[in-house]
Amino acid sequence: MSDRILVLATRNKGKITELRRQLSGFDITIKGLDDFPPVPEAIEDGMTFEENAYKKAFSTARSLGLPALADDSGIVVRALGGEPGVHSARYAGDHASDEDRYSKLLKEMEGKTDRGAYFECAILIALPTGSSMTFTGRCDGEITFEPKGDKGFGYDPVFLYPPLNMTFAQIHLEEKNRVSHRGMAMARLKERFNEVLRWLEEQRINSHAT
Repeated sequence: MSDRILVLATRNKGKITELRRQLSGFDITIKGLDDFPPVPEAIEDGMTFEENAYKKAFSTARSLGLPALADDSGIVVRALGGEPGVHSARYAGDHASDEDRYSKLLKEMEGKTDRGAYFECAILIALPTGSSMTFTGRCDGEITFEPKGDKGFGYDPVFLYPPLNMTFAQIHLEEKNRVSHRGMAMARLKERFNEVLRWLEEQRINSHAT
C-alpha cells in the first residue's frame, strides 16, 4: 500500500471502489470518509458544479490535512434556463426519489419544443492549502417525453443520448461510462494522473519546507 493518500470525500462505497479500480495502476492509496473520524459536512451552495466540488474537496482536505477528491454533477436543461443545474439532486425536495425528480422535470417540460439538455460533471482534487486541480466532462442530449429504460439512476431514464438513440437508462453500463459526463471527466483525470502525482508531491515537499 502506498504511503501517498487521496481521500475521496464521500461515504459511498461504490464510488470508492470505482475510483480505486480506475486508479489501480498508480502509486496512491484511496480512502473514503469512513476511514477517518467524522468531519464537518460541506455546504454545497455554489453557483457551479466546480464550486460545489471544490467546497466538498477543500472542506475534507482542510479537516484531515490530506489531499481530497470530490465530484459534483447534474443536468442542465436549455428550455428551463439551465435548471435543475446545481440543484439537480434537490430538484423535487431533499428526500425525493429519482422518480420524483425526473417526473418533476418532465412536468416542467410539458409543451416545450426545445428538448436540448446536457449532463455536466466536475471532478476536483484539493489540498489543505486550498490549491486545486479540476477535470470536467459534458455530454449533450435531449429530454424525452416519457421515461425509458431501467438501468442507471437519477435523470438517466429521461436523458436521450442521440448518437445511440437511447436514454442513459437503456445503455449498458460500460458504454455509458465511456460516453457520459462523469466518464469523460474521469478519463481526463486518469490521462493526467501522473501529472497530478507530481503536483501532489511538490505540494507536500513545499509544505514541509515552510
